[in-house]
Amino acid sequence: MKATLQGKVVLITGASSGIGALTAKRLSERGAIPVLTARSLGRLSAQAASIPGEHAVYAMDVSSDEQVGEVVSEVVRKYGRIDVLLNNAGYGEFVPFAETTIEHFKDMMDVNYLGTVRATLAVLPIMLQAGQGHIVNVASMAGKVATAKSTAYAATKHAVLGFTNALRRELKISGVYVTAVNPGPIATPFFDRADPEGTYLKNIERFILSPDKVANAIVRVMERRKPELDMPWAASAGAKIMQLFPRATDALFGRMMNKK
Repeated sequence: MKATLQGKVVLITGASSGIGALTAKRLSERGAIPVLTARSLGRLSAQAASIPGEHAVYAMDVSSDEQVGEVVSEVVRKYGRIDVLLNNAGYGEFVPFAETTIEHFKDMMDVNYLGTVRATLAVLPIMLQAGQGHIVNVASMAGKVATAKSTAYAATKHAVLGFTNALRRELKISGVYVTAVNPGPIATPFFDRADPEGTYLKNIERFILSPDKVANAIVRVMERRKPELDMPWAASAGAKIMQLFPRATDALFGRMMNKK
């Protein structure tokens, strides 16, 4: 059954740009109350200026236990509930493994994976007390099909997927839904940091997803409460084939997948 988003309080991490900001706008158009969070209050306020309906903004660094707890408490004080949590905060850097450092792995894991865990730990008790809710974690097709020069990023997204799948089973009869959204490459500011020279983006331009398409898909996932969504369809099919025939697919498509 399709769930209505009218009046639903949706807490969004990583909402100062890209998919988070665009999804907030789409949610507002559906009558939801998006709560935009990110580290930069200035960038959040700029994004929120284009949101027509009721909304809120809070500065929140998902790598800070204290900030996450404080913001979640403040949202509950203001609205009395959190109906949907969209864990979207994250970043990537494409670096050959031999050139990485432990800090590279620690920092990315702290934001991409543990940021998802922190926000979920803070919000879940509220949802369980209410007997309803929806947690939507933006993972990545990189969590299913890892490519060269993305060892840290792929590892974080594998972790997000494992966490999401385990939590979904744990909460099966609780009234709280859990979803993983796994998009392929998206034309967002993500690549300003991940691929500053634009080499990878140029090589994959025919496969790249539009931000509008992904934001609309996330909203539909919230309405339909699907357990998982892979984007695009071809990448989803490719991931399944690769799991079945890893050696053959690596021989056939390995060069195409290592264009960073």
